[in-house]
Amino acid sequence: MGTLTEQGRGVIRAVMTPPAKLLLRAKVSPDVVTFVGALGATIVALTLLPRGLFWQATLLVGLFAFFDALDGTMARLSGRSSDWGAFLDSTLDRITDAAVFVGLALYYALAQPDADVVMVGACGLALVGSMLVSYIRARAEGLGMRADVGFGERTERLVILGVFALLAAWEPRFMAVGVWVLAGVAWITVVQRMVAVRRQALAKST
Repeated sequence: MGTLTEQGRGVIRAVMTPPAKLLLRAKVSPDVVTFVGALGATIVALTLLPRGLFWQATLLVGLFAFFDALDGTMARLSGRSSDWGAFLDSTLDRITDAAVFVGLALYYALAQPDADVVMVGACGLALVGSMLVSYIRARAEGLGMRADVGFGERTERLVILGVFALLAAWEPRFMAVGVWVLAGVAWITVVQRMVAVRRQALAKST
């Protein structure tokens, strides 16, 4: 019997395969799907989050995240997986992540009677931490090391954001708690990955 992770991937493949085949028959490129998903999520984040429409933005960003999984399935089925596709997907993911935190920062800066400078700063911390989580892994792999430790991967961060955004529909202050949690998770993961890379670097030098 496979692991839960393998079973989960099997379910995702089963769900994604029919629409992926349909799009491929329509001559749609996986890169186009990647771009549409990232563009849609970015627009949603920058238009709905500054207005405090947290749960609506979360649902729509989650919908566009479907494209993020769909493009990979299309590339696999068509045999067109490439370094460019992986690079494009990763780059656009960073843009989408940044849009989410910029949208939240705009909410705390503009949508309140008085700008909440502390929360704007928290959004900045969460943004920088999230970018570093991805950068450290990519940089370490470029140096022949691994940095995939820590809980704060992109999927986990999106789940945390989604949970607190839905709670914010009942009480808006939950969104502020979510931002701080995201910042904490991201920076803890940054430290974990730096420690992991340092250990590998020291081991290679001895």
